[in-house]
Amino acid sequence: MKMQQGILFLFAILTCCSTAIAQQSPFTSFRGSDGTSSSDAKTPKQWTEDNFVWKTDLPGRGWSSPVYANGKIWLTAAEEVAAAKEDIEKKLQGVQYAKIKTGVKSIEMFALCVDLETGSVLKKIKLGDNDDPQLINPMNSFASPTCAIADGKVVCHFGAHGTWCLDTNSGEKLWHREFIINHSVGAGSSPVIDGDKVILVCDGCDQQYVAAVDLASGEDAWKTDRPPIEKDNDGEFRKSYCTPLVMEIDGVRQAIVPGSQWICSYNVETGEEVWRADYGFGFSLTPMAVWSDGLISFSTCYPNTEFVAVKPGKGDVTDQIAWRGRNAPAMSSFVTHEGKIYAVGDRPGRIMCLDAKTGELIKQVRLVPNVSASILKSGGHLYIGSRDGIMKVVECSPELNEVGSFDFKSPIYATSTVVGDDLLVRTKDSIIRIGAK
Repeated sequence: MKMQQGILFLFAILTCCSTAIAQQSPFTSFRGSDGTSSSDAKTPKQWTEDNFVWKTDLPGRGWSSPVYANGKIWLTAAEEVAAAKEDIEKKLQGVQYAKIKTGVKSIEMFALCVDLETGSVLKKIKLGDNDDPQLINPMNSFASPTCAIADGKVVCHFGAHGTWCLDTNSGEKLWHREFIINHSVGAGSSPVIDGDKVILVCDGCDQQYVAAVDLASGEDAWKTDRPPIEKDNDGEFRKSYCTPLVMEIDGVRQAIVPGSQWICSYNVETGEEVWRADYGFGFSLTPMAVWSDGLISFSTCYPNTEFVAVKPGKGDVTDQIAWRGRNAPAMSSFVTHEGKIYAVGDRPGRIMCLDAKTGELIKQVRLVPNVSASILKSGGHLYIGSRDGIMKVVECSPELNEVGSFDFKSPIYATSTVVGDDLLVRTKDSIIRIGAK
């Protein structure tokens, strides 16, 4: 009897431990470790400042989302030196779409390490500087790509301005690489670590390719050019900013990356193209692809934001495009749940629920405008932060009922993260841990 009680007691301890470990499973890259921005945690639906576990002001400027592992949060930031008005005007002379671009005199790039429990800034590591940085859209930042963590290493990516890998314990720089392309309006795609490889998407105006480097050394693993793009216009119709969705399909580990005109899938080990689909005219793609009901869905972004769903396979699968839909987001990545797609359009702030298999619009609600950050799905709810600083909490169901709202009084560009049953929210000025209490 005592032995049975002991076994039951041990089983209870192991069950509790495994539950705690599951809830503490770290968000180690953009939109979580699996790229779905989903969690089963019991995160708060309503809160006040009394629910703030801590709030920490951050130096510099950056839209990278918080990622964490082993009790440490990692973010990036850039400190900018403003350029004189006449210098910016000179730099913009003859530049296409100059009205949506601006510049600065110089930048310094940093990795920030924040203690997960206390919010204190443990390290501010200068990675590099640039005395003539590329032009940027005023809504973007020079530190928008989110870090990726694995095996005691954190990869900090600033697009054409440099990529660094650090030791997460010491902060030591392990390697540095440069993948110089013309982003046109700043970098956006985040690195993804899968096994021993770091996957980087380099879809610039001048060249478009996907590359992988060795996580330990930073040395080239493979590089694959994107398919030919029909549209030209000095390259502006060629740029894109998607982060890879990495998953296994038919026994092959694949990196799925929408880009201008094409969505393609690459074998993570070799870089070989597995399949591609020509969806037509589209550029400046930003939202990640999602998977549901055997289909990959994505947004074509500009000039007409459409949803497109394609059935993956081998080779050219253009004829396997299953459906198309209107009013897809141009910036915010969407989520899936129980055969539905939940997305928030750019204007006028429509939250939409679609059938993932058919594309049928089930319901839409005008709720929160000016959204750049991607949706977080947690505990059966959607967390949507806006550039106005408002975060809305909405039921993850076709009813789309609003259940909470909070004004952070500071713009939100970064995608929020889950820590246990708490939220991590990065605003323009701060990072905040919010508990239920």
